[in-house]
Amino acid sequence: MSDTFAMVSADAAAQLFADTYGYEPTGVWSAPGRVNVIGEHVDYAGGICLPFAINRRTYCAAALREDGVIRLASRLPYSRKASRWEGKLAEIGPGNPSSWPGYPAGVIWSMWQDADAIGVNLTENSGFDMVFVSDVPLAAGLSSSAAIELAAACAVFDLTGPGLESLDEGRLDEPSNHLIAACIRAENDVVGASTGGLDQSVSFRGRVGEVLELDMGENAVAEVPFDLDSNGLAILVMNTNAPHSLSDGQYASRRAVVDRVMEGLNVTAPHREHKLVDRAVEWAATQTEAEKKKGKQAWLDLVARRMRHIVTESRRTESLVQALRKGALGDPKDADAVRGLEQVGGLMTASHESLRDDYEVSCPELDSAVDAALECGAWGARMTGGGFGGSAIALINAEDVDKVEKAVLASAAQLGLATPSFLVAVPSEGAGRDK
Repeated sequence: MSDTFAMVSADAAAQLFADTYGYEPTGVWSAPGRVNVIGEHVDYAGGICLPFAINRRTYCAAALREDGVIRLASRLPYSRKASRWEGKLAEIGPGNPSSWPGYPAGVIWSMWQDADAIGVNLTENSGFDMVFVSDVPLAAGLSSSAAIELAAACAVFDLTGPGLESLDEGRLDEPSNHLIAACIRAENDVVGASTGGLDQSVSFRGRVGEVLELDMGENAVAEVPFDLDSNGLAILVMNTNAPHSLSDGQYASRRAVVDRVMEGLNVTAPHREHKLVDRAVEWAATQTEAEKKKGKQAWLDLVARRMRHIVTESRRTESLVQALRKGALGDPKDADAVRGLEQVGGLMTASHESLRDDYEVSCPELDSAVDAALECGAWGARMTGGGFGGSAIALINAEDVDKVEKAVLASAAQLGLATPSFLVAVPSEGAGRDK
């Protein structure tokens, strides 16, 4: 019953391009969505995250123009008609264009602004025809935004630069870093969403069968084995179908508190600091304007909860990485493997509790899915992504997929919530050229 999302392909993107513009594209590129196993809301706080690229992708068919015009079209699954946008490269900037075109148009604009560092030949007269098709569920907390950004970025890099083949194998070189930064800037400045960079990094650098340990404070990336299939395990994505947006102010308000604390204490990686939460509360007591707005005790409690999550979440991630490197993902039928699975699952569930109680980014739909999965025997479960809707994930025995899905559906129905949908997420390859 899982994988209840329509799937598309590079051929579908090429066909839409020909139907839309009347000629064949130069190529087709794609980038995946992502699931974050643990390490949520710490990417913008110098923390440690553990995501993987999933087996759902956004495809971009593209060709270069020389008149400064950018034409974009996108067709959603189950839709017969494409949504279209057209504009000039010179007219793109913060807030323009709005809605979905802001992601790819913002990437092109951002790469133009940083053309020398990235190594692309972009001028005011550079233009593109692009179309997008995707099977990454929208507004599901699976980073459909990063997928469209990286698909567009790869197309631009191949069409106007040295090409993806010129990058280091692990994509840790400076052009790769600048390309990822351009996508982050597009989402922050043009779209107005306060993304921290986790999504863009894993969408570009993902590896089959592995999670990426992203140390955002050190700008370091390490591959960690994550062999689910051979051990009879699965990561089940439970899309609550609750409305989810990172540009509505809720995400930004959490980040604003953390940014203020880090600036006030002059720290870049709070989880590495001694008694950080206590120091944060002491600092908060000096911020009289914030106290006036929220009330002194409410403000101090808020800062304590937010920073406690920031610190403990990265430490949970470090513990989970250590467990994985020691082989914690074993066959659940092996009694010796159970302890490792319980450790991994326990860390995931503790992460959800922290996001729910200290960071306050969960919602009834996410809590329902997590609780139902745990009651049905999941090793661990947590929300994934920015929160306020979107998806939760559960580490389960592969043979229990249908059972867990039915339990999650029953819980949502009993509470009068939206009907969830599901997919089994598989660690997959990052962005690249398909044809």
